[in-house]
Amino acid sequence: MQRTAVYWTIYMQTHSPFMLGLAVFAIQFPSFLFSLFGGVVADRYNRYKVLLITQVVSMIQAVLLTLLVLFTHYTVFEILALSVLLGIINAFDMPARQSLVQDMIDDKEDLGNAIALNSTMNNIARFIGPVVSGIILDDLGLGICFMMNALSFIAVITTLLMMRLPAYVPKVHTQNALKGLKDGLKYLKASPPIGRVILLIALYSLMIIPYITLLPVIAKMILNGNATTYGYLNSVTGIGAIGGAIFLASLKPNVNLNRVLFIIMSVLGTGLILLSFSHILLLALIFAAITGFAIMSLATIGNTLLQLNSSTEMRGRIISYFAMAYFGLQPLGALFIGSISNYVGTARTIFCQGIAAVLIAILFFPYLWREIRSEKTALIK
Repeated sequence: MQRTAVYWTIYMQTHSPFMLGLAVFAIQFPSFLFSLFGGVVADRYNRYKVLLITQVVSMIQAVLLTLLVLFTHYTVFEILALSVLLGIINAFDMPARQSLVQDMIDDKEDLGNAIALNSTMNNIARFIGPVVSGIILDDLGLGICFMMNALSFIAVITTLLMMRLPAYVPKVHTQNALKGLKDGLKYLKASPPIGRVILLIALYSLMIIPYITLLPVIAKMILNGNATTYGYLNSVTGIGAIGGAIFLASLKPNVNLNRVLFIIMSVLGTGLILLSFSHILLLALIFAAITGFAIMSLATIGNTLLQLNSSTEMRGRIISYFAMAYFGLQPLGALFIGSISNYVGTARTIFCQGIAAVLIAILFFPYLWREIRSEKTALIK
């Protein structure tokens, strides 16, 4: 709800796709800067306590944003400043939260299904939040939207306090955090399959996924809609993501994820190409749902492959690289895509992103095929 409200408000006050890109940059680029340190923190300390702290601080940020809008004559740049704070918080929240999933399950073969279930819950929120946000923005205003987000953290923190996890065993740290960071980079360099997955995620995050930045422009300028229309576009993206999560959660443990990954990349490119030609709301909603399905599936499969192939002591740092690639590069891509859209138009920009998605899939196909054949050989043996 908060993110939908921030993006819509900035666009309505500035009418600039570039400012939308700047908003995404403000929210997500701090994750790019600090996520590696967040990974070191997740590996060195109790991930559960780290997560609890980040959620409390996130609630404080949401309260400050609510007070700013309700009781001051706020500016766009003040909203962006608080968005930067949230980005810093998320840099430490993401590695702890994602790597904690493995501590919550007994059978490690269920990891892929657990990650997909986690994504399902997140994307249910992505489905409900934007719809509610759009309605509240039109009927009750921006301040109430931010207030509801702030109050929601009470449920989040209460739920965390009710969790019962295996007892945390403190680790003896013989090296400083900077040395831990260097070890993580060495581990990544020595693990080409992990490096390729992170590179793949990075390319899509930089060039393809930031199309979401243009959804307010699609809602207002192409579909002649309002905040509710924007909420619908965001929500069907979430519906598609929920479908992707359910699809992945239903896969058998021995399914070849590299093959599924190539298919998903092709679906994402096709969905974006079709979305670029959609001037009717129903068609735009259908293709937005398809792209949501593909983006969620791409991120979840990448996350699963990384966690399956990384050692326990390096898991937090590998997830931080994933966060840096997936969340950290999106703001740079948003600035880039927003700037291009100013010159060539929104529809043409999204069409080019669809073509780029297909080309990246073709570029990585030989590496994915090699992994598919290797897995087949292992099964035969």
